[in-house]
Amino acid sequence: MDEIRVIISGGGTGGHIFPAIAIANAIKKKRPDAKILFVGAEGRMEMEKVPEAGYEIVGLPIMGIQRSLTLKNLKFPFKLIKSMLKAKRIVKEFKPQVAVGVGGYASGPLLRAANSANVPTLLQEQNSYAGLTNKILGKKASKICVAYEGMDKFFPAEKLLLTGNPVRAEVVKLEGKRDRAFEFFKLDPAKKTLLVVGGSLGAWSVNEGVKASLKQWTKKDIQVIWQCGKLYHDKALKAAEGNRNVVVLDFIKRMDLAYAAADLVVSRAGALAVSELCLVKKPSIFVPLPTAAEDHQSKNAQALTARNAAFLIKDSEVRTQLGNEVDGLINSEAELQKTIDNIKPLGYEDAAEIIADEVLKLIKNEG
Repeated sequence: MDEIRVIISGGGTGGHIFPAIAIANAIKKKRPDAKILFVGAEGRMEMEKVPEAGYEIVGLPIMGIQRSLTLKNLKFPFKLIKSMLKAKRIVKEFKPQVAVGVGGYASGPLLRAANSANVPTLLQEQNSYAGLTNKILGKKASKICVAYEGMDKFFPAEKLLLTGNPVRAEVVKLEGKRDRAFEFFKLDPAKKTLLVVGGSLGAWSVNEGVKASLKQWTKKDIQVIWQCGKLYHDKALKAAEGNRNVVVLDFIKRMDLAYAAADLVVSRAGALAVSELCLVKKPSIFVPLPTAAEDHQSKNAQALTARNAAFLIKDSEVRTQLGNEVDGLINSEAELQKTIDNIKPLGYEDAAEIIADEVLKLIKNEG
């Protein structure tokens, strides 16, 4: 059997990177001989996380356009041209049989270069509202794997396959981990436990809401596992100083144990977070990032709240409302159970394996 060569491009945040790694792992499981090259954006999170997962990555000098008027935007055309030229060179030298785009800055130039070289492309759109880059790339993509129904308003219906989002398999397997989770975080399994995750880079407004609510939660003996991000870490440590009910971490490496310990989760509404929470069946309060492209995080959250499968607080209201919302929900067994029952059907298992199969189908010598 001939060796196969696959490029996976995209990144910027954990929401793009971890699904990409999950797809790569699924391809390697099916075809251990597969040569997989990642293409990311220089200076972004993928340049660290992808090598940690055991894969080679090449960076493009691409950047995003800033929404506010700034001199940085003057660099964009030059970085785009350099990225396009480098992407063409990567495709020419690596000779992929298929290219996969998972969203993020780097996927645009790379998939355009792959299309120009007549390499079949597969898009993985994680959100319920497609981003501009993916909408453009979708016109020439061979297959588009999506996580939500109704995506034919963005893409040609005949190219769509509803797969759900690929998640890290080890993160969503919680069976038998509850006791270990409380030992790991040094918390009391008899107490109600709140998990706060602001995304891989942290979330300032959510952190401010937690900081404002800690005293209220401590009085009710609510425990908190607080992932605050690097930028807020010192401030969070100071806010939680001397409080044995609060564990502060800049980044949680064992998300499986964090989910296993949680009775309730407060989270941004990035695609990866929403998909993981559906699979681990955890009651959640979403605080969508208001500056997300096309407000896609609000749309991700609304896909669940419309089915009474989650709760929603606007970013502008999180500082004043988070304390009472958590306080009211975490001790309401009926509300929590209703949410668990409603979120159960929304989790898609085996997404990475299904997408890997589609990637392999696009390789001509796979028949």
